[in-house]
Amino acid sequence: MASDEPAVKRVKLSEDEKPNSLFGMGNPLLDICAVVDKDFLDKYVKRSVSEFEELVKKFKVEYHAGGATQNSIKIAQWMIQEPHNVGTFFGCIGKDKFGEILKQKAEEAHIQARYYEQGEEPTGTCAACLTGTNRSLVANLAAANCYKKDKHLDLEENWELVEKANVYYIAGFFLTVSVESILKVAKHASENNKLFCLNLSAPFICQFFKDNLMKVLPYVDVLFGNETEASAFGKEQDWDTKDVKEIAKKAQALTKENTKRPRIVVFTQGSEDTVMATGFLSQLVQDKPVERCVEAAHYAGSVIIKQAGCTFPEKPDFN
Repeated sequence: MASDEPAVKRVKLSEDEKPNSLFGMGNPLLDICAVVDKDFLDKYVKRSVSEFEELVKKFKVEYHAGGATQNSIKIAQWMIQEPHNVGTFFGCIGKDKFGEILKQKAEEAHIQARYYEQGEEPTGTCAACLTGTNRSLVANLAAANCYKKDKHLDLEENWELVEKANVYYIAGFFLTVSVESILKVAKHASENNKLFCLNLSAPFICQFFKDNLMKVLPYVDVLFGNETEASAFGKEQDWDTKDVKEIAKKAQALTKENTKRPRIVVFTQGSEDTVMATGFLSQLVQDKPVERCVEAAHYAGSVIIKQAGCTFPEKPDFN
């Protein structure tokens, strides 16, 4: 993060505004975690991304609500604890068994997941196959790629949940699915002086979806990424530097629609000055200063990295 980064203007939340005050939209996946043998890993994981039923039949599995943005909303809710349903999440799933499990797991995480359910594609899944100390992830986005603005986001009962929020968080992965949905939410945030956050998510987003990214960027109040994504972003902008802090400063200075809020850029750098968006959001939505958001991010990251998947203890030990 740039050292001369301006402080974020705090979001004021009254007690009755806290439910649904954090909104996320992205690619929902049902995480299926299991300890497997090497033969299974070689036979299925390396061959196909669709053998999830076989995984369920052969091994003892755990299910979790997953996907980059949904995980961020989950962890923010975990850090906040009470009230429940501070986080709202939109995304597309299938009308199937995995979809029903995903809805149940989202409810258990105390987030309000309002999914667009369609019958053409199955619910997206991510197999987390554990062998010893190694973990292999195999994702099948499936229905997650099928989100439709006109069939879900535009519906009055759904848009009302968007309007309730004060902080919005979307992973760059969703730029490949429905940029028109992102823009509608981003413009609403900008026009109402609310915080809109975007994560670069992966270098390929900066490289191959640059046009969609640059359409959304003027509305971004907080931009997240890691050093690899920052480097890819800087390269696509033709900036003659690989210095992460310098790229953060340049990204901060790009055109912005809502001039009432200076843009904040947060880039992780492995073990050096790491900031994670998940914990960061939990404090941001509670009207905490940036420094406190960073501390919460460090704590959340230190807990999650020790888990087999995006799981956590019943309550955080963060004061």
